[in-house]
Amino acid sequence: MPRHVLTAEFAHESNTFKKGLTTLDDFKAETYLIGDAAIAERGDANTELAGFLDAAREKGWSVNHVISAHAGPGARVARAAYEDIAGKICEAIKANVAQLDGILLSLHGAMVPEFCEDGEGELLSRIRAITGPDMPIAVCLDLHANCTPLMCELAEIVLSYKTYPHIDMRERGLQAGRILESHMAGETRPRTLRAHRPMLDEINGGRSDEGPMVPLYAKAREAESEPGILAVSINAGFSDADIRDVGPTVTVTFDSRLPAAEPRARAIAEEIANGIWEARFTSVNSYLSVEEAADVACHFDAANGPLIIADYSDNPGSGAYGDSTNLLKAMLEAGVVNAAFGPMIDPQAAAFLHTHKVGDRVRLSLGGKNDPAFGGGPLDVTGEIVVLSNGDMICDGPILGGLHHSYGVTAVLRVQGIDVLVVTGNSQILDQQQFKAFGIMPGEKAVIALKSMQHFRAAFEPIAGKVIVCDSGALSTPRYERRTYRNAPRPIFPLDADLTI
Repeated sequence: MPRHVLTAEFAHESNTFKKGLTTLDDFKAETYLIGDAAIAERGDANTELAGFLDAAREKGWSVNHVISAHAGPGARVARAAYEDIAGKICEAIKANVAQLDGILLSLHGAMVPEFCEDGEGELLSRIRAITGPDMPIAVCLDLHANCTPLMCELAEIVLSYKTYPHIDMRERGLQAGRILESHMAGETRPRTLRAHRPMLDEINGGRSDEGPMVPLYAKAREAESEPGILAVSINAGFSDADIRDVGPTVTVTFDSRLPAAEPRARAIAEEIANGIWEARFTSVNSYLSVEEAADVACHFDAANGPLIIADYSDNPGSGAYGDSTNLLKAMLEAGVVNAAFGPMIDPQAAAFLHTHKVGDRVRLSLGGKNDPAFGGGPLDVTGEIVVLSNGDMICDGPILGGLHHSYGVTAVLRVQGIDVLVVTGNSQILDQQQFKAFGIMPGEKAVIALKSMQHFRAAFEPIAGKVIVCDSGALSTPRYERRTYRNAPRPIFPLDADLTI
């Protein structure tokens, strides 16, 4: 008889400093797919679900996939949205628990509902109340998880991505599935332990392309070949969530049947966590001001590819509003031309542009509407509408390749030689199709200013003549002191820069 495994994806990265709530409509606008519909959309792409299904084919499982639900990073998850999605998962488990052999979940690790700090721990608590303590449960997390003790207590198997930009989702899903199979078969008895350091996050956000984390990821991979060590994961943390268990962690899933495995797992976790702590002042990024970035753009020779300006602090992928105007204002004032800028997440402006036609010249107030204290207020501009679109695209890059994506009501407004991508939906730039689908060819521009911290590199570094990073002062600014932390334990680095441990 095949083993019966229940799978689900429920992910959100919650910025507790952002106004409002992430609603069920936000999930439905991004990803809210039930059962076979989720498999059809996500089952052969770079997703954890695809990895789960790879494991199912490899191991001969019967799979019951409940739901794939994902909303772009944003404010705390509304209770109604949480109850809807968590409820569907728990109801399916309750209906099938008698014949289930295991549960495989893709979560994020930094979900904060409006009623508690630990959305993943809360979900696992509800699941354990149904299954009891003996049901094998494996969980895949994002590298930017704030992995809590409760998560590691309730799920025997916990592992995370090992790449930032994230390109190994399917690989990690398969790894989780294989470890779950060994547990269900009685070949291992996994448990997961955790090491934590008093930091808001790893100083480079867990970059796997360069910097001090690179040898630590190598150490984690190497350790996974040791007897009894099943998975070693490094979580950079998510500092935009003001919670008690914020910060970087190392998790090690080990085979508790082997007496030497637990002490070795603890030693590995502490050694890597020490490496994160020791590198806390080693920042790879140099954060330019918007004026400095605009000046570089004015004098840049794009013969070998465009200049990429990453607005680190207005990254929608960390829950920033995506409507900061400071960088665009500096570029306009400096006279930057043959440039693209995006996304400017401004539903009001996008809707207004759609009341006109392509070729019209219009004047409007653009961006800066959510919180002008972070990133600048509305910018009065005049420009020509060059594209009007419903925002749909099929992505083809390393992260989103093969997946449908939509910005909703979208327009391109050309302002003084800068093509501004004005959108409705909340998403950072991850894929060149997020420009190309709207007539903006990145390789033909001299300058591309985009809102992203790191993920953009997977698709844009190959065409870039140069990459620079700026801090526009928006909500996810690396100047942590601009955010008021109330729940994070003190002392904590870097708010308490002299902290020693």
